Amino acid sequence: MAELAYLQVARVCNQKCLFCSNPENGRTIAWEEAAALVDSFAAQGAAGVILTGGEPTLFERLPELIARARSLGLPPRLITNGQRTAKPDYLRRLVDAGLELMHVSVHSVHDGVQAELTGNKRSLANILKTLENAGRLGTRVDINTVINSRNAGHLSVNVRVLAERFPFLKHFVWNNMDPLMNRASLNPELVPKLRAFELELHRAMHWLDATGRTFRVERVPLCYMSDFPHRSTETRKIVKEEAREIFFLDEKGLSRQDRSAWSYGKSARCAACPLDSLCAGLYQLGVYYSEDELCPVFLSPETVAARVREDKP
Repeated sequence: MAELAYLQVARVCNQKCLFCSNPENGRTIAWEEAAALVDSFAAQGAAGVILTGGEPTLFERLPELIARARSLGLPPRLITNGQRTAKPDYLRRLVDAGLELMHVSVHSVHDGVQAELTGNKRSLANILKTLENAGRLGTRVDINTVINSRNAGHLSVNVRVLAERFPFLKHFVWNNMDPLMNRASLNPELVPKLRAFELELHRAMHWLDATGRTFRVERVPLCYMSDFPHRSTETRKIVKEEAREIFFLDEKGLSRQDRSAWSYGKSARCAACPLDSLCAGLYQLGVYYSEDELCPVFLSPETVAARVREDKP
């Protein structure tokens, strides 16, 4: 199966998210290196390239890079905080270059919470303008949300408010907070208890499923995935034996993540769980998260694996 490649093009940002896992280091990629990496990904038959950061829209030659990827048959995607794309002319430049899909980061539809988490009072207002612009241009948008203690109690509200205001939104992604990484480690109070978001995640997933929308969830063990273990990012990669190449604008450089990247901590209880072989476990177990929150789920692993294979890509 063809894999997506990830390419960091800028490690600068116009927000200061409290849980940022790839915070600013002042670097932007050189054009020659960016072009060579896109050429390499295309030659390897990648399914597409996800342009990310930092904030990738601060890479000034982004439209040119998008056009290059498109010309090589490498569908480009963009992970953005939705601030610069609030300007209609700028988003149109990206779309005209060949951008068809954006992943926009929205952590709360409560203006004050979004502002607190991002360090930007205009964050939500600009995101709403970005979504309006994307709707007018017919650009696909997926919504990315980092689960944390500030939004754990209104995950379902987020998806309903956004999807009802912007019906073209069809796919949502939740990433449970990575407490180890850089700025996030300075704000441990943002690490949520799994029980704190269990009910709201359940409500959100069921509402999206009932309305014909899709979703993925990362860093959440299967015992907290309700009726949707097949929508776990890690479980899908384990079942499909997927890997991915990522270029980081730091000392890691070009890295390849294989199945070992999707294996976190397990508790003694996990050994009794039929889904143990399909579950990545609990990220940062025993450090920021407790094994007491884990419990066996008595579902058939064969059934879950079959649902992964049958599900939409």
